[in-house]
Amino acid sequence: MRLALVKRLLVGVPMPLAQARHERLSKTVALAVFASDPLSSVAYATEEILLVLMLGGTAALSYSLPVAMGIAALLAVVVISYRQTVAAYPQGGGAYLVAKDNIGRYPALTAAAALLVDYVLTVSVSVVAGIAALTSAVPWLHPYRIVLSVLAVAGIALGNLRGVRESGRLFAAPTYFFVASILVTIAYGLLGAIFDWLPEAPYEPHPPGLEGLGLFLLLRSYAAGCTALTGVEAVSNGVQALKPPEGRNAQTVMTALGIISIVMFLGITYLAYDFGIIPGGDETVVSKIARRVFGTGVLYYAVQIATLLILVLAANTSYADFPRLSSILARDHFVPRQFANQGDRLVYSNGILILSGFAILLIVVFQGDTHALLPLYAIGVFISFTISQGGMVRRWLRLREKGWRWRVWINGVGAVVTGVVLLTLAVTKFVEGAWIVVVVIPVLVVTFIVMHRHYDEVARELSLEGLDEPPRFQHTVLVLIGDVHRGVVRAVQYARTLAPTATVRAVYVETDPARTARLEEKWGKWGLGVPLVVLTSPYRSLLRPLLDYLDQIQSRGDEQMVTIVLPEFLPRHWWQHVLHNQTALLVKGALLFRKNTVVADVPYLLKH
Repeated sequence: MRLALVKRLLVGVPMPLAQARHERLSKTVALAVFASDPLSSVAYATEEILLVLMLGGTAALSYSLPVAMGIAALLAVVVISYRQTVAAYPQGGGAYLVAKDNIGRYPALTAAAALLVDYVLTVSVSVVAGIAALTSAVPWLHPYRIVLSVLAVAGIALGNLRGVRESGRLFAAPTYFFVASILVTIAYGLLGAIFDWLPEAPYEPHPPGLEGLGLFLLLRSYAAGCTALTGVEAVSNGVQALKPPEGRNAQTVMTALGIISIVMFLGITYLAYDFGIIPGGDETVVSKIARRVFGTGVLYYAVQIATLLILVLAANTSYADFPRLSSILARDHFVPRQFANQGDRLVYSNGILILSGFAILLIVVFQGDTHALLPLYAIGVFISFTISQGGMVRRWLRLREKGWRWRVWINGVGAVVTGVVLLTLAVTKFVEGAWIVVVVIPVLVVTFIVMHRHYDEVARELSLEGLDEPPRFQHTVLVLIGDVHRGVVRAVQYARTLAPTATVRAVYVETDPARTARLEEKWGKWGLGVPLVVLTSPYRSLLRPLLDYLDQIQSRGDEQMVTIVLPEFLPRHWWQHVLHNQTALLVKGALLFRKNTVVADVPYLLKH
């Protein structure tokens, strides 16, 4: 009862299934829930570009603008492509369903595995980056960044366990606060640069060009900045979470997501270039820009608070999609069926808890370091991008619906571009840690296949097809006793009611001959006429004589069914359980996988 009360206080009261349709999200709230990840990426994508370019010296930082514009163009292509996906697949499921419908099982499972890995990394990276924004403003908190990150993940998980609409309301305000703060920072920074309101940059930015800078370094910086695209596919996976008409509303959300993300990303990158921001140290690039624009006043801290909130809550994109994708995989029998079950608040609670556990594990293993986690990032999402767009091309060529020619071109360009970026990411980030993701994804795919094969085998064995007339069982009921008391008498009463034609016997394994005579005397008075079988055990083993006796009964034929009745008395207090019933646990463990054998507990509740 106490645990149930705590659960109600934290999660809330259960919701009826009929309430599910009322838990759908409006376009405004959906933008906050699904777009918080790509919108928040501007807080660290620019910094990752600059950190790579710094390897070529401060003069190389001027190349951040053309790199950022290339990434913005890629983002626009992906958004336009996914608008077609959500229109064609309003039931949701994203890359997995698109690939399953058009390419085949293995590409679909690869896309699903890539997305699941990316969702876990999204939670870890977003939360750690958010805490980095906090420690940039409050440096004395830096030693506690791992604890703060773990607490943040726990808080987000709790918010999602309370339900879709409630978590959407919780996360909407911080998302729009962040968008407003960044747009104000960009606008004021641009005006300040134009009208000389701000101090001069530490150095004069160099005009962009390709002279003297290696192509590989440019590709590395481009790959690093592609983290800005993570989360774009979230809307396509969660279309069914929106209010009707789901497909049209999802397209609107995708468009808004793309426009806002591109404006914010290019704005932040331009200000970093114009102000001569040099990345590094314990302060983020966004913090340095905000400090330059607003000084150290209230507006600076408002930007840092907004950045902290959006980065921490950007993990909510994964919480919206990881459980939903897991539930789809569970319905297709590729992951355990428990992932398809909705909890008390009409959310997929098991997926939320598993996602939180893996994210916390990554945070602890990588010591809460954003730059250590980022090389693992974006590989998974670009795998899903490429597979999804390739699947859409196949769909248009196969169905040839109205406008299929220009639709093929849109998705075809998307598939080629994201495929090229995927190869770039794999090559440039492989030795930095991306090899982990490259290894994990095939392992997950193999795991999916093994689980699916198991479920198929179970279904085949349980199928009624080809089943002959069931045999008539010969039922033997054995009451296993170690003494004679009220609990045993109650168990014997139960055993006699199991079947009128069953043979009922009590079984006592003799480990101390001195007790046998006293027990037989008590049994003659309280045994209710049930015969007592005494099995001798010269080596004081309980299980071996019992198993030999069962073998003797069941050797008569496959129709011999045996039920073992175990009398158990249950103490009133939980801590007293360790003092009793250990023999019953031993017997149940030994008989768990035995054919034609049933174990029944008959509890007797003690008052004290």
